[in-house]
Amino acid sequence: MPATPPTDGEYVCHGVTWATGDPRLLLAPLPSGPLIYAEIMQRRLGFTISGGRRCTGRYQFADTVRVEALACPDRAPTGHGGDQCPRCFSQDEFRFAHQAHRDGPIPEALRRYLDQPHWLYLATFADGATKVGTAAEPRKQSRLDEQGALFATYLTESPDGRAVRHLEDALTRDLQLPQTVRAATKLKALATLTDLSTASAAHDHHVARAADTLAALNTPATLEKWAPPAHGDRLRAASGARMVYPHDLRDGAHGFAVMSCVGTQVLALLDRDEEVGYVLDLQALKGRRITFGPFSSPAVAVQDSLF
Repeated sequence: MPATPPTDGEYVCHGVTWATGDPRLLLAPLPSGPLIYAEIMQRRLGFTISGGRRCTGRYQFADTVRVEALACPDRAPTGHGGDQCPRCFSQDEFRFAHQAHRDGPIPEALRRYLDQPHWLYLATFADGATKVGTAAEPRKQSRLDEQGALFATYLTESPDGRAVRHLEDALTRDLQLPQTVRAATKLKALATLTDLSTASAAHDHHVARAADTLAALNTPATLEKWAPPAHGDRLRAASGARMVYPHDLRDGAHGFAVMSCVGTQVLALLDRDEEVGYVLDLQALKGRRITFGPFSSPAVAVQDSLF
């Protein structure tokens, strides 16, 4: 797992990962080579995007409790608008994980992976939106780090991945808690964040409701607060002039310095001396053909009302 700043050159971007304990871009060099975990914090990223979407490979089981990312050997175009080419999709055993508790097909390697302990959690975002989710024991921290939440609580530990997903479905059914929150919703909420009290109160409210529901299911809650990474402190703070980055990351040239990161969203400066931060979602780069170099973003007209 080589760790390096992005160097000049061409890659297929696999998006943002927290597998190393900090936010990094996962990059597949072109035309071939092993995946690179590229550091982004406190670094200037200059790049240009070209061409259509490319396959972001697949996951394989490294042992009975871990999965690892693999690059597409052909860096092939994606199929049917997804993230994978037909070849990588057919070889990706992990794709069955979310249906395994509903009597779906379970490859043996996935079965062993699901047999380890899993955690049920609630995550609340900057606008108070709250979702329920699950994480395998080795992913207990990184799974929540990558969500982009302001507050999160582990509700209970389950013996395996099938049992925890039944609990997840129960909270969705009984409390109308979603299992996903749209990236655009997270981004807009962070860009307009001025007060943490709304998200904090919403989180405490939903945790209390979830604990009551679990008790009714004979599953006592063992509440444990998630500790957010310091990499996101500046973005989580309800202060400072900020706005949504006005350019489409999926095309053209861009350049900015990453100052803070929450999940896949970052607070960036186009010029280190400027006072306005721009909030953008680096996950928009997933599947894009990206060339790093001395590139800059187009100029931005900043409104006086921001100050």
